[in-house]
Amino acid sequence: MKHRIVVLGAGYAGATAAGRLARRLHPGDTEITVVNADTDFVERVRMHQLATGQDLKPRPLSNIYAGTGVTVRPARVTAVDADRRTVALVDEQGAEEIAYDTLVYALGSASADHGVPGAVEHAYDIAGRPSALRLRDRLDQVAAGGTVLVVGGGLTGLEAVTEIAEARPDLDVAIAVRAGLGDWLNEKAQQHLHRVCDRLDITVHEHTDIARVQATGAITVDGRAIPAQVTVWAAGFAVHPIAAATTLTVAATGQIIVDATMRSVSHPEVYAVGDAGLAEGPGGRPLRMSCASGIPMAWQAADAIAARLTGRKIPRAPLRYFNQCVSLGRRDGIIQYVTADDRAKPSLLTGRLAARYKEVVCRGAAWGISHPVLYPVRRHRIVTARTGIRAAAS
Repeated sequence: MKHRIVVLGAGYAGATAAGRLARRLHPGDTEITVVNADTDFVERVRMHQLATGQDLKPRPLSNIYAGTGVTVRPARVTAVDADRRTVALVDEQGAEEIAYDTLVYALGSASADHGVPGAVEHAYDIAGRPSALRLRDRLDQVAAGGTVLVVGGGLTGLEAVTEIAEARPDLDVAIAVRAGLGDWLNEKAQQHLHRVCDRLDITVHEHTDIARVQATGAITVDGRAIPAQVTVWAAGFAVHPIAAATTLTVAATGQIIVDATMRSVSHPEVYAVGDAGLAEGPGGRPLRMSCASGIPMAWQAADAIAARLTGRKIPRAPLRYFNQCVSLGRRDGIIQYVTADDRAKPSLLTGRLAARYKEVVCRGAAWGISHPVLYPVRRHRIVTARTGIRAAAS
């Protein structure tokens, strides 16, 4: 009987893990199933582009995994029973339950409203393709002279506000941030960021907390009104609540707590990667929710699963940071070089060179997903009599 590996979610982390597992394990001994609500791989790091009217290249999962032995199961995950090792799904045909021997949990995250009144009802987000398309439709309806407010000064907020301002120079665009604009960047990067906002005529509201969102804009904690026909909520992410409803050990954030191999500390047959997993990075600091964390986490999980199943030594993936890439429209950007634990270094790139660098990074990540197996799988000797599972070999 084949060893059943189920991967929940096909974002950067889940899709990477599935492809790497297909490359590491023999298809005659393992059955890899990817469960994803969307039939395409979605480049989440480009949702600000999609929201501003740019068309993205479709990447059907069925094409990505063609010839790899990976089965794509379009469905929405509704529950996980970590003790019975089953997953509950819903698709167009109705509800179903599938079983697993090894589970890779990569359901990712969604926009977090942080309990701010009106954020869900009146604001738009770009945490996924459906929400980015809703914002795209709304922006198309706003006439020249209209007002847009982006709430949140992280990477998502910065990329959203600059993309909107560049694509729609006829709009009055503003951003509200809780602290200083880009204050986690070094001083030169912050100065460049301010220059870009000035060039794009973006109004910056620093040290501004939003108390509630209305149809006509936002109200700050100190009672000021910031008018906006469209409010874009980019104030952070929250993980899918499914894991917290299981017997898996999770953090207060709802993330599954994992060891250095991305294995659940409570259920050894479960691995969590991407935003869904709480893993320790350099210096004992948790890895942040990002593509930069999710892909190396997926490498580590896939390699650990393959090694354990075939009786090999577990390799270690480089769970560290090198830079933070920020696009500021299509022709500008910031590449902030960072320490292994994600603190800003003095060195950086800005302007068109940084924009090109960021584009190369985005294309490289998508290319890696779209080419999960770069060579044909050949039969390999049985490595361990305990499992009888063979490793793939080129």
